[in-house]
Amino acid sequence: MKKSHIALIIVIAVLIGAMITAINDSSSYANFAEAFANPTDEFHVVGQLNREKEMIYDPLTNPDEFVFYMYDINNEEHKVVLHKSKPQDFERSEQIVLIGQAQGDAFHANEILMKCPSKYTEGEVTAKAESNS
Repeated sequence: MKKSHIALIIVIAVLIGAMITAINDSSSYANFAEAFANPTDEFHVVGQLNREKEMIYDPLTNPDEFVFYMYDINNEEHKVVLHKSKPQDFERSEQIVLIGQAQGDAFHANEILMKCPSKYTEGEVTAKAESNS
């Protein structure tokens, strides 16, 4: 066998190993119950902000900690500690996706994705399109 064939086989083996590792390390979507049942794993938890409970963000004390409460898709509520600053227009979000792990009695998130309401409603878009004609 040529040296180039051996090198190619090694490269392919390394790539396959990297793909298997990436698949095993990737997080999955879950609810709070599953996340708290597996605290060592990372999950994406989808839910909605509980607007009735207090949101705590003090940038002078700790600009990288924002605490709030969220309901998951099963309507289970938990305290969330986001290890980032409070996102702009957070209160207006329709849906939240947290990426993180359960620790103790709170879900600790390193990333957050928010679905905010559209700037335009269907009626406004139609009205604007007709006025431009």
